[in-house]
Amino acid sequence: MARTWLSVTVELLGGRGEELWPWPGRIFAVGPSHTFMDLANAINGAFARWDRSHLSLFTLADGRVVTDEETGAEMAVSVGGPLMAPPIDIDMAKVVRTVEPGAEFQYTFDLGDAWIHRCVVGEVKVDPLEVLGVRPEVPVPYWGWGSIPDQYGRRWETDDGETETSGTPSLPHPMLHHGWPRHAQAPRIDLSELRASIGAGDAARFLAAVTGHDIDDALQQVGAGVPMALEHRRQEAEPVALSIINRLTLRGGAGDRLLAEDLLAILRGEPLTGQVVPVDLEMLSTLLEGDLDLSTGGYVDLRTGQVYDDSATDPMMVGEGAAINVEEEPDRWLRVNRTGSRHAWRDMAAFAERHHDEALRGRLERVLEGKGAFSRFRDLVHGENLNEEWYTFSTDRQIGRAREFIADNGVRVG
Repeated sequence: MARTWLSVTVELLGGRGEELWPWPGRIFAVGPSHTFMDLANAINGAFARWDRSHLSLFTLADGRVVTDEETGAEMAVSVGGPLMAPPIDIDMAKVVRTVEPGAEFQYTFDLGDAWIHRCVVGEVKVDPLEVLGVRPEVPVPYWGWGSIPDQYGRRWETDDGETETSGTPSLPHPMLHHGWPRHAQAPRIDLSELRASIGAGDAARFLAAVTGHDIDDALQQVGAGVPMALEHRRQEAEPVALSIINRLTLRGGAGDRLLAEDLLAILRGEPLTGQVVPVDLEMLSTLLEGDLDLSTGGYVDLRTGQVYDDSATDPMMVGEGAAINVEEEPDRWLRVNRTGSRHAWRDMAAFAERHHDEALRGRLERVLEGKGAFSRFRDLVHGENLNEEWYTFSTDRQIGRAREFIADNGVRVG
């Protein structure tokens, strides 16, 4: 029985915008039947909270959230950070089955005042009979320090009650300024895996490709898989769809509002407005803006959604039987005139502006000055190992503009 009990050290880092120092703490014995709600109640009791009407949540080191169903549903459709996995039920999930010895996680009490606690699972499991004398029905603190309050005047774990208090740390704990879990734990989305999942019509694979990943630079591309996911795994896909809709609305780039409207209509089971055609927007964006020096444009087949460049109308280029004849059925074909790279410089400037690293942002902005900006920008992006990030960012903007073009001609992508 002793092997199934954990010790969890809980330190109160601060709240209401202020950091505490030294951090007061308690050590809890947590048993195999104890849920995260049991632990939350024990923490609140140990830290002398009498008004417990506020919301509570735990955040695990991998970014998963443990909270009640209603709060979890609201957070699942929020914007910012990686796309969240479905929340873990705070009333049902057992602590000892969810976290391992040595794990670190966060407990937040009162989402307004944000009382942040650092929780660390002990490496050595405990025997409740040794540390408590009983096997309690709920988690129980068996050691503590700090002023909330403490019987022996201890202010930290090893304090003898007589040592002078040291100064406040120069940097706040990462949990207090949204630096935990670290951003590195939210990997960028793998576009090849995303496209493969959509191409295969595999909803489970699609949801795995987007959940827990940074998708904000690829919303147009991610959005393309949402209808398929809703069709095959609606319960799991609904919060993902709502989060993407919210993120598109907040980002507000070219085509973002249109895609958000279409996804919301699909979510509600409403028909899309206008003529619905399964256009390959990436192919259309290449025709509009890609490096096709010999092409002045092309056509979209409004029956099939197929995209053709001008060479497809020339029997000398594609063969007598393969050439399309737009004059025979003019209503079937939408003319696409090539716009070229007039948007490319603005894309590069936006890419430079988004970087928080001042030195990198400065280098990106400087190469855009004067002639030769395009080649200098490509060289710098390659040298800084930003090729994948730039491709995702620029492709999404191009697809958004293609979506706007097709909508301006009365067509929605289905």
